[in-house]
Amino acid sequence: MKIVIMGSGRVGAQLAGLMDADGHQVTVLDTDAYSFRRLPADFGGTALVGNGLDQASLKKAGIETADVFVAVTQGDNRNVMAAQIAQHIFNVPKVICRIYDPLRQELYQTLGIEAISPTTIFAQILKEKIEG
Repeated sequence: MKIVIMGSGRVGAQLAGLMDADGHQVTVLDTDAYSFRRLPADFGGTALVGNGLDQASLKKAGIETADVFVAVTQGDNRNVMAAQIAQHIFNVPKVICRIYDPLRQELYQTLGIEAISPTTIFAQILKEKIEG
């Protein structure tokens, strides 16, 4: 698979390393080159400095032929906007974004965006631990 990941923070870099190790073609896009330090030393993919809301940067990252686009920056708004661009302008078959705010997660899912909220997931895990 050809995967474009927007955001090279802890989650983005970890995901990029996992997908690269599984043999996928991975491109990581981030506005700050320093964030690429989080990528594994043996990362065989591509790291590009660019804004995932900018169509030219997305094209340079290979969005036009991507099978998957994942937005995992620190900003919910940026992630959702980039997901919509990937979904509606570039017709990427699978688009996933991280949303910290659980209320927004529900809204974006009604818009057809696959949004995952680590806030909701972690709260559920803690609840199970408490009750367990």
